[in-house]
Amino acid sequence: MNYTYFWVKLINMSVIKFGTDGWRAIIAKDYTIENLERITEGTAKWMLLKKMKQVVVGYDSRFGGKMFSETVVRVFGNYGIKSILSTNFVSTPMVSLATVKTKSDLGIVITASHNPPEYNGFKLKSSFGGPSSPDDIAAVESLIPNSALISFPPLQEITDAGLLEYLDMEQMYIDHVYANFDIKLIQKTGSHLAYDAMYGAGQNAGRRLFPKAAFLHCEFNPSFMGQAPEPIDRNLKSLKSLIQQDKNIHLGLANDGDADRIGLYDEDGQFVDSHHILLLLLQYYYQYKKMSGKVVITFSVTDKMKKMAELFGLPVEITKIGFKYIAEIMTKEDVLVGGEESGGLAVKGHIPERDGIWIGLVIMEYMALTGKSIKQLIQDVYQLVGSFYCDRDDLHITNEKKLQIMEDCKKGKITVIGDRPVIKTEDLDGYKFYVSDDEFIMVRASGTEPVLRVYGQAPDYSKVRKLITAATSTLLK
Repeated sequence: MNYTYFWVKLINMSVIKFGTDGWRAIIAKDYTIENLERITEGTAKWMLLKKMKQVVVGYDSRFGGKMFSETVVRVFGNYGIKSILSTNFVSTPMVSLATVKTKSDLGIVITASHNPPEYNGFKLKSSFGGPSSPDDIAAVESLIPNSALISFPPLQEITDAGLLEYLDMEQMYIDHVYANFDIKLIQKTGSHLAYDAMYGAGQNAGRRLFPKAAFLHCEFNPSFMGQAPEPIDRNLKSLKSLIQQDKNIHLGLANDGDADRIGLYDEDGQFVDSHHILLLLLQYYYQYKKMSGKVVITFSVTDKMKKMAELFGLPVEITKIGFKYIAEIMTKEDVLVGGEESGGLAVKGHIPERDGIWIGLVIMEYMALTGKSIKQLIQDVYQLVGSFYCDRDDLHITNEKKLQIMEDCKKGKITVIGDRPVIKTEDLDGYKFYVSDDEFIMVRASGTEPVLRVYGQAPDYSKVRKLITAATSTLLK
């Protein structure tokens, strides 16, 4: 045996790091019972340092969710921390809401969100119902032991000690929806809805909230039929096709694996991206609901949001990419609408958390109250800020090339995109190169893969594709 290799591999296995939204790993490779016990031990030790006593634990519809969540509960019980465990699989926002309503100190979600089916994960949620802060996550990481204890007490022993309670978090969430929406009005729109759960944790709530909808992939299937449950256009071909074939369907709604992200389609089966959804939310909340507050968006979101906010006289803050930055502001300030390009959106009056089902309900309420279709509502948006189209390409290149391009951006070497001069540059999180007031290219490197993300905005699809193609040629030359 090569003992040097064995020792190096053992050291590498001992390191567990959180990504931008929790720890994720491949089941049976790095996502094992032992590693889950280790990460929970680190969390428990941190909780005790903070004098925390109670945690909410939930899991989505992935493989082993119940088993993994019970593992977490056993570890917490060993440290005298009480767990409130979901009775079935639930969405991430359901766990976040339960954390707030039970006045718990922390929430844990066993989920890998929109990752492929072979993954599972571990998300930390703070007491206010949103993502835990980077500082708290770093503190937990520092306390993760190199190996787990030999054994932990069984569930029955923890229950007998009063350290385990079960809670129907989905029912709690449904009750919260009914308390905040005119659900009968919304369900009239729901009769013209196609809902795609992508085999994820929103499937049961979707059936309950939209009983007359046409349903896709709303069955328990931890394999997700091999498809990563990410609600983007290329992954939702069945939903798109159904809408285009059935003229009685006026809206398509999809959620990711843990139902915190949204995918949306209009009555023609055209995908409505997060940029447009954010503008719809802002116009609805300000002009129809007569509400105000700060607008918080990440750097990759369309600048049309800033334009609309300024028209309404609302303050705007642009953050680095990652919903955690939005959530942190929402806990401290009066935020009306917040969101990111990747489908994570939040609104005033709910927890500071991405919630794909909740945002879907808001859009349906907007349609029901105005009697307008999504296409008509988007035209209302265009009348205020002008028409636009956003798109993104992911360039799979060598890490060396990726770093070289980013260095060129940093040094100001990108002065033209194709044959168009750059008139303005922004560099909050990546680089935005404006070639006109309404047209830009954004370049951002993946922190974990040899991938360069190239975003574009222009007045229509053909122009944005031309712009991204020109940018790719410029960057790769």
